[in-house]
Amino acid sequence: MWQVNITCSGEAWKLKATEFKALADKYQGDCISSKKMPDGTRIMAYKIVDVSDAEAFQEECGSFPGFSSDFESL
Repeated sequence: MWQVNITCSGEAWKLKATEFKALADKYQGDCISSKKMPDGTRIMAYKIVDVSDAEAFQEECGSFPGFSSDFESL
């Protein structure tokens, strides 16, 4: 199991939320946490079984302007 951690600014979320949700739906994973901070920043974590999928999801998330991501073993 792998956890992909995604952080994005409030402005980036406003611009890319629809595209991000479509990307997240593409991978076999579950959103295990999602927080909206007072400044609008979003912090999300997804649990993904396959390491290749976790790596690809992390890379694609990082390609959105204003998004950063990493992944770790659960």
